[in-house]
Amino acid sequence: MTRVVQVLTQGTGGPVDHAVDVATELARRGVDSHVLGPRPVDAPGVTWHATTVAGKTDGRGARDALALLRALRADVVHAHDRRAGWLARLAAPVLAAPVVYTLHGVPDGLSDLVPGNMRAAGRRRRDRLYYLTGERLVTRWARARVVVPSAAVATYAVERVGLPERAVSVVHNGVDPDRWRPAPVPGGPVTVLWSGVLGGVKRVGLLLDALAAVPHARALVVGDGPERGLVERRAAEPALAGRVELTGWLEDPAPAYARAHVLALTSAAENLPLTLLQGMACGLPALATAVGGVPEVVRDGVDGLLVPADDAAALTAALRTLAGDAGLRERAGRSARDRVEQSFSLDRCVDGLERVYAEVRG
Repeated sequence: MTRVVQVLTQGTGGPVDHAVDVATELARRGVDSHVLGPRPVDAPGVTWHATTVAGKTDGRGARDALALLRALRADVVHAHDRRAGWLARLAAPVLAAPVVYTLHGVPDGLSDLVPGNMRAAGRRRRDRLYYLTGERLVTRWARARVVVPSAAVATYAVERVGLPERAVSVVHNGVDPDRWRPAPVPGGPVTVLWSGVLGGVKRVGLLLDALAAVPHARALVVGDGPERGLVERRAAEPALAGRVELTGWLEDPAPAYARAHVLALTSAAENLPLTLLQGMACGLPALATAVGGVPEVVRDGVDGLLVPADDAAALTAALRTLAGDAGLRERAGRSARDRVEQSFSLDRCVDGLERVYAEVRG
């Protein structure tokens, strides 16, 4: 039986949710599936191993994680978040197993190097050294395969990081359509669901600007982060009062999707966000910025509406269109659900990963 170990150093976030979904589906397929990381994983057939690597300088945590990895004698080691990726690739010569690393995202200071993205933060001196030169060297050292969830980030990995094309595989993210399902269309005002980290690159303020200009709509904001106070203050302004509900992080966001009519994604930069796939699987038309891998999923005018990043006027116009046309929302929502079922399901994603695993094992 093939043993595959997913490696994490984060306890929350998209890479964690994705890794657990992958591990669970692999176990369902009969793979000896393991997750090594700080968050308990309670999934059928998946064995969880508790490890904590608190930061780049946590030498003891790194040594403990590597000792466990060596003891597991994996057939494939698949690292996800950045710290896990460095850990597994640096240790590749002593693991006696091929290493796969999923490049889930690009630092905000380099985000504009991904086709379609805008720069989300100022560049730091270390960004090129750590995320370009360092990534290239550590991947070559490990002879690792880099998986990217979008063609846009594949272009970045080859043209900017300098990885050879043979070392990069596009495997689109996927979600389970049986878990994320359409609910009956809710009554009341048109509700736009926004989910993510309240800060910087996600540009939640753009949604609030648009909402202020479309008075018959309301917003359900799921998430937390450094701009939570700003969102709360803006939600109390006369133009938005009573129309913005902020839930914080939700352990299970599915009930929130069931309360919405539209999914909004306002980011200045993305790879291929799971929240977009989840909302589309739930039958919500997308109102999204055309950044990163988003146009690889959302067909403008078919599965929703795409707008340029940081274009408040375009976002407002698109919101007004979707909020005012129930027929368009119904058609686009049905198409969005079909799109995920046919091309962006968890099953298709794991099919792609298993092909990568077979290739790296030779």
